[in-house]
Amino acid sequence: MTRKLFGTDGVRGRANSYPMTAEMALKLGAAAGRYFRRDASNRHRVVIGKDTRLSGYMLENALTAGLTSTGMNVLLLGPVPTPAVGLLTHSMRADLGIMISASHNPHHDNGIKFFGPDGFKLSDKAEDAIEALVAGEVAPSRADNIGRAKRIEDGRGRYMEYAKTTFPGRGKLTGLKVVVDCANGAAYRTAPEVLWELGVEVVPVGVSPDGFNINDGCGSTNTDLAAATIVAEGADVGICLDGDADRVMILDETGTVADGDQIMALLATRWAEAERLRGRTLVATVMSNLGLERYLSDQKIGLERTDVGDRYVVERMRAGDWNLGGEQSGHIVMTDYATTGDGLIAGLQVLAAMVETGLPTSALSKRFERVPQLLKNVRYGTGQEPLAAVAVKAAISDAEAQLNGTGRLLIRKSGTEPLIRVMAECEDEALLAQVVNGIVAEVEAVAAL
Repeated sequence: MTRKLFGTDGVRGRANSYPMTAEMALKLGAAAGRYFRRDASNRHRVVIGKDTRLSGYMLENALTAGLTSTGMNVLLLGPVPTPAVGLLTHSMRADLGIMISASHNPHHDNGIKFFGPDGFKLSDKAEDAIEALVAGEVAPSRADNIGRAKRIEDGRGRYMEYAKTTFPGRGKLTGLKVVVDCANGAAYRTAPEVLWELGVEVVPVGVSPDGFNINDGCGSTNTDLAAATIVAEGADVGICLDGDADRVMILDETGTVADGDQIMALLATRWAEAERLRGRTLVATVMSNLGLERYLSDQKIGLERTDVGDRYVVERMRAGDWNLGGEQSGHIVMTDYATTGDGLIAGLQVLAAMVETGLPTSALSKRFERVPQLLKNVRYGTGQEPLAAVAVKAAISDAEAQLNGTGRLLIRKSGTEPLIRVMAECEDEALLAQVVNGIVAEVEAVAAL
């Protein structure tokens, strides 16, 4: 079956345009409800969370209508981080969890992510089954078997209390000054409150959502504001989350950024030393820097690479019984604590390292020298397949010949946007720019047709 709705992380698009319309959200809700309803009882429940986008109200209501039409009872959490939905789906014995968010994208985009009863994101097989139901006709429940919907007031609090338990010892963060940038997104109350309750002097940034300013000049994809705030406030560290708080970037006391690769290197090393890194293996994607791979090899730590998408990282972790993985983009997955990436809990692990070692963030967050990496994105039109073009294929072959085993080349379609991502790594930066720009030029030429 050719997937038309689901990408690498649920269904995503521009709000009020296909597939992010109220009509499609209703169909998705009905299809997911029919797929997860095991019998004719009225005990089935769904938890729904969202970030702070204006379109979240529309999609929340449409999903609720579709789900209740198939007899599912809906528990509305309001704005909560994505990992909170994974946690609460399992702990509240729900049959299904849904997060309404487009993560790090601008406010005009939105998305719908699904979690199974175990709190983990759905497999490709389950998503394909739901998509097949959307394409057909979903039988509604009888009039006397329609589901109910209600708001849950303590969902955020449940997640906050759990997040605090992942930090070893309460009150040990007293004296630390932390800038926390919540991207005007789902964690705008959660993250600052958890840190303050653990003893931190909190300097909050990006905590005034208005429906339109999510990820706008702030958060994990734009760390300049947080960096300037760290310097101005004399803070010890910065924790920058994205719109749904499943990603994180760590900034040291100078405002220098440590991405997901550096965070994973730090945690993998510490966990290996403590003999808690299962299988002495880290799981990361093909996008992680070659420098990380070399560093882990020196530490006698294995690296398993997967396709891009934290869902694929988690699937590989579960298959191999490994407990640490993530993405360069800041998804840090610790299955000892969470079923998906959790920016806040990852940040707490970094703070724990600072407390336990007495070292500043700058001494902890740069574990290896990055191999020069260049990534460029090319947007293409509906119905186009630039990677199938003869000229593009030839450019890729030529680039591989030029690298001749001295670096890595990765060209792929984005799973969430109509973009071709062209990435290469090479010690020779001039050659790096040459091979990437050559491929980009050919992709742009095809996309312009």
